[in-house]
Amino acid sequence: MKPRDLAIYVFLATAWGLSFLVVLKVVAAFGWVAAVSIRAFVASATLLLLARITGRRLDFSAGWRPFFVVGATTVAGQLMGLSYATPLIGTAMAAILVASIPLFSMVISQVWGLERLRPSGLLGFALGVTGIVLLVGFPAVPVTTEFILGCAAALAACFFAAFGSNYASHRLKHTGSWEVTIGSFLFGGLIAAPFLVLVPVPGVPGAIDILYLLIAGCVMSATTYVLYFRLVGSIGATKAISVEFIVTVVAVLVGALVLKEPLSPVQFAGAGIIILGCALVLGLFPWQRIKVAEIPVPHRDGVP
Repeated sequence: MKPRDLAIYVFLATAWGLSFLVVLKVVAAFGWVAAVSIRAFVASATLLLLARITGRRLDFSAGWRPFFVVGATTVAGQLMGLSYATPLIGTAMAAILVASIPLFSMVISQVWGLERLRPSGLLGFALGVTGIVLLVGFPAVPVTTEFILGCAAALAACFFAAFGSNYASHRLKHTGSWEVTIGSFLFGGLIAAPFLVLVPVPGVPGAIDILYLLIAGCVMSATTYVLYFRLVGSIGATKAISVEFIVTVVAVLVGALVLKEPLSPVQFAGAGIIILGCALVLGLFPWQRIKVAEIPVPHRDGVP
């Protein structure tokens, strides 16, 4: 990994790890739908304004459909799922489940023929599923309907994130990261907005709430997603998405140390198993990297 890619990787891990705390604040003030819709519009508008000020030329010749798909999955699907889930299951729990994104990414890559899943990858996937079962099945809090719905929403969000990243890396690989972020957040905001009828803003937000929303939109969405999509184009979707491992560590520390959220010993074991499984799936061990060099590059046809 190049020094620039490594710097982006570390920044993303830190910003997204802290974003769980910001999400709690924004959702409490705006509701979980407006927290995503307004945030998405803020992110898209921020980058459009910066592009206009700096004279940056934007190219949306890829057409609206790819941006719609990425907006529906990586933005609306992922952020709405996590915004709904985090207040129900806590930042630490949500963050650990986010570590399953690379598992979903590898499965999608396998189905689309982008990567070949080796035996160690199959073992890693099995370990990841086992870790999720331990995490959800043995919590430190009572297993209520809200807890189950929160876990289901978080896992759905993880799937959407993996789908959108793989789709973007294929369909928008020749499109700049600014255009991908602007287009996907614009469509993500439009897709989320109609749900405000079902989940309206609970009250009048205060100045501090608006500040949190601006941080979420300008820094933790606009800036991070431009860098993330650039990283996807540089090192590939599966490797880039492995940043969620470090995101999990940062967010769990925030949840445990700042918010005093409880996690059972079995859940800690489940988290470790998930990370081990993802490491196997991603081929991060030296003995796996040797074998990767022996595998021919798969043909890339057949991606929807």
